Amino acid sequence: MPGAPGLGTEVRRVRIDDPLAEPLVRELTEEYVRRYGPEALEEMTRYPADSWAEPYGGVLLLLLEDGEPVAGGAYKRYDARTAEVKRMWTHSAHRRRGLATRVLAELERAAAAAGYRRIFLTTGPRQPEARGLYLANGYTALFDVTADPLTIGPLPFEKHLP
Repeated sequence: MPGAPGLGTEVRRVRIDDPLAEPLVRELTEEYVRRYGPEALEEMTRYPADSWAEPYGGVLLLLLEDGEPVAGGAYKRYDARTAEVKRMWTHSAHRRRGLATRVLAELERAAAAAGYRRIFLTTGPRQPEARGLYLANGYTALFDVTADPLTIGPLPFEKHLP
């Protein structure tokens, strides 16, 4: 069926400054500001563009349908054996289709192929769908899942890679 995750989609590695990444950067920035206020702009500019580039231990992947980005995500080097997932995004018109799960699996494969043995990430306390995504995909919460997320701050997760 056209548009189903994995069918009719292309996975492409790009740089953060590639025009194809613009919708990811723009929409993710807008979402962060809507959920966390203007100070969230700092998160989107905190890391240099090379953080998401392969020669520096990172990668940015986009899922394209008919050449248009519908989802994406990145990882950067956290330490010699750990990749840190960042910039997970699904275009607002394409949510609830399993695309984030596909991006996460592609990032895990790429990280394992690059020699990483662990994935670390944090998500914000006002992103319950992200929290659910990571728990549903075998990530271990490094916080008390019974606590109110707003009392914790960033919610850390990890997953060991094969």
